[in-house]
Amino acid sequence: MSMCRRCRPPISLCRRRPRVRPKSRRAWRGRARPSARYRELCGGSIRTNAEAEGEILDKVASPEASGRQLLSDAVDRMRLSARGFHRVLRVARTLADLEGAGCVRRRHIAEALSYRRILPAKAG
Repeated sequence: MSMCRRCRPPISLCRRRPRVRPKSRRAWRGRARPSARYRELCGGSIRTNAEAEGEILDKVASPEASGRQLLSDAVDRMRLSARGFHRVLRVARTLADLEGAGCVRRRHIAEALSYRRILPAKAG
C-alpha cells in the first residue's frame, strides 16, 4: 500500500530528522561563545551576555577605540543612562558573538544603538 506525503501517519513524520539551516548553526555558535567565555572568567555562574554585569561586562564587551568614541557620543546625544549604556554594550557583545568577532567593533555598537528607541525631546 503506497501513501502520498499528505496521507502519511504522524508517527512517520516525527521520525524524520529536521534539517538544520545555516542561520540556526550561526545562532548556536553565537550561544556557545559567551558561555565558554564566562566559564573562564567567573567559573560558570554567568551563561549569557544578558547576565553579565559590572567588571565582567567591562572585560568581555569593551569596544575598540572607535566604538568607544561612538558610544560616548551616543551617551551625550541620546541621553543614555548608565543602564542604557550597559544594555547597548550587552547587545553589541551579542552581535559580535553572532558574527564570530573577538572584540566589539564600531559596527556592533552602531547596530546596537540602532535598536534603541529614540524619545522625542521634551518641550519647555
